[in-house]
Amino acid sequence: QVQLVESGGGLAQPGGSLRLSCTASGCIFGIYTMGWYRQAPGKQRELVADQTVGGSTNYVDSVKGRLTISRDNVKNTVYLQMNSLKPEDTAVYYCNARHEIFRYDFWGQGTQVTVSS
Repeated sequence: QVQLVESGGGLAQPGGSLRLSCTASGCIFGIYTMGWYRQAPGKQRELVADQTVGGSTNYVDSVKGRLTISRDNVKNTVYLQMNSLKPEDTAVYYCNARHEIFRYDFWGQGTQVTVSS
């Protein structure tokens, strides 16, 4: 049973920072592309960033230069460092693990990020 447990969400002011963490258990972490998605009220879930086992990263244009994904394959953890936060970053953020060969997904429970003054 694969489990993804997120932490680190909360309230931040515009221009502030947060760091999200997601720790995986029950799987071989080193064969999964790890990613972060978000869903704002009334909007579809969107990919924010992901990182392959080999280290290649992919970001949605709206977060480039502000958010950084990284992974620690020893700790089975993926991070999302969020800097220069904007109100439009407000959403529930979900951790995703995608098997790199068979392409099936696992999801975390989500963590709320709210950017407001």
